[in-house]
Amino acid sequence: MNRRSFLKSAATGAGLAWLGPRMAFAQDYPSRIIRIVVSNSASTPPDILARIAANALTDGEGWKVVVENKPGGVQTIAINEVLRQEADGYTLLSVSAPIAAVPALVPNATFNLETDFAPVVHFATGYNVLVVNPKLPVHSVSELIEFLKQNPDKHTFSSGGFGTPAHLLGEMFKLEVGVQTTHVPYAQFPQAIADLLSGVNSYQFITALPVVQHINSGALRALAVMSDKRIPVLKDVPTIVEAGYPKLAAEDWGGFLIKSGTPPAVITRLNAAVNKALKTETVREQLAKMGVDVGGSTPEEFGARVRAETLRWTKVIKDAGIKINS
Repeated sequence: MNRRSFLKSAATGAGLAWLGPRMAFAQDYPSRIIRIVVSNSASTPPDILARIAANALTDGEGWKVVVENKPGGVQTIAINEVLRQEADGYTLLSVSAPIAAVPALVPNATFNLETDFAPVVHFATGYNVLVVNPKLPVHSVSELIEFLKQNPDKHTFSSGGFGTPAHLLGEMFKLEVGVQTTHVPYAQFPQAIADLLSGVNSYQFITALPVVQHINSGALRALAVMSDKRIPVLKDVPTIVEAGYPKLAAEDWGGFLIKSGTPPAVITRLNAAVNKALKTETVREQLAKMGVDVGGSTPEEFGARVRAETLRWTKVIKDAGIKINS
């Protein structure tokens, strides 16, 4: 064997030796408990979705999967918890639409969502609804806008916290239609609903399921679903597109990211397992009860969604002048 052939053979052998343990690791995965870290508190929609996924993977694959809640810090507590772990596929980050706002809300963060994380899969799509206290003399989106324009700085919209979909949708609404109202964030989501019901605040963009009963009873008035299609739990409520404001259509979504450097074969296996779970009747029924649609995607498709949403909400945050201490 001449010198060139020898070096080529040696390099190939070294490469296979390096890949061998990684390939074996992927084949043996998972050999211990998988953690799903959620940036929201227990019993919130993102937490419930993560637990549906964990149970489905346990039942369908026989894996041991646990959910851990790490709320606070504009999601940075959960993000940093995942980044402290090895890139071995045993710690997932459960994300929803607000993750797209983090780069703009925390510009001095020590992490980069696009480079420090790899997409795994899109899990579900949810929808928000624009509701008002029925004391307001409005029955459509256009009437609400006109009413607020006639009464600038006299009304408030509430949310379950800074940087949440309700907050970001509210700011986008103000920018798009040109109204002046004040954002009131709540640390406790139930209190935000209670104050909307009592008339302390005038309107809110909120996940549909928690307020369906209040809409049906007349305690709240639904003006539009913030989507381009009607949803079964509120089939008589028009979409924001039907109301004439297509630029305000914005889905809420959930999925999973993982630390960059995780073996591609592991990501592929996780993706396949979640997509398989999403096809089961049990998971579909659970998601339907929450008023959300079943997801499913390749890692690349979910990555594209996260990037597009990040660009969209970064612009809203910049245009609205939202600061972390606002």
